[in-house]
Amino acid sequence: MQVPFGPARAIVPGSPEELWRDNKEWLAPDFWEPDTDSYVAALQTWVLRSEGRTVLVDTGVGNGRQRPDSPQFDNLSTDFLGQLDRAGVRPEDVDVVVNTHLHVDHVGWNTVERDGEWVPAFPNARYLIPSADYAHFDPERSRPRREGDRLVFEDSIAPVRRAGQAVLWEDAHRIDAHLTLEPAPGHTPGSTVLRLASGGDRAVFVGDLLHSPVQILEPSCNSCFDEDTAGAAASRRRVLERAADERELVIPAHFGGAGAVEVRRDGATFAVTGWAAYA
Repeated sequence: MQVPFGPARAIVPGSPEELWRDNKEWLAPDFWEPDTDSYVAALQTWVLRSEGRTVLVDTGVGNGRQRPDSPQFDNLSTDFLGQLDRAGVRPEDVDVVVNTHLHVDHVGWNTVERDGEWVPAFPNARYLIPSADYAHFDPERSRPRREGDRLVFEDSIAPVRRAGQAVLWEDAHRIDAHLTLEPAPGHTPGSTVLRLASGGDRAVFVGDLLHSPVQILEPSCNSCFDEDTAGAAASRRRVLERAADERELVIPAHFGGAGAVEVRRDGATFAVTGWAAYA
């Protein structure tokens, strides 16, 4: 799903208008609609094959959910599982599900409704959930800031834990020889990046550390969704520095158009050096 999502500087409030205008040539139309000043977002799941296993990175919004705080996500009906099937992935084939964090648009297809009950959508998978986010969003441990947070936890997280398929991790978690989860807090307390190292190839799936490419140019600019702005900015800069130094392909959750970006240092900030298409 790729749609205009709201005014650009409502989504990235600290970004100056000239930052968008000066980069209009490449921001439009995939990342920004200049005529309406709309930020363009993609909702997507990444599919990885590693050591004979199938790994999903984030699971989108889900169908048939009550989402009073997010009308654009309320009671959706999409062909997500059909798209996965056409990509060669059946629910029973999935071995690992990574939730980079527990916001509404990253956990929805963790579950499906059967006979009036939410159950894991991927019956053979381990669901890797950052422990800090689990504690932060669990209504039994903390009071949800919004009704939507409680609903997301109850229909997309708690059923996985009850089924015994949730793995709560902290500090770092190695999935296999090629894939490692590391904390990158700020967007949420448990926000995570997934690092890939295979032969000479390097990539980092950064979740919501980046909502727009303008945050590569100005990493101090947070999104309106970041819960700890100072922490998010620090994590963003740290991850971009390593990506530039180690030539990691940066793969954000919500970039429209090209699915991944190459970056380099540019003085105290960063520059885009190339784009990688969806694969």
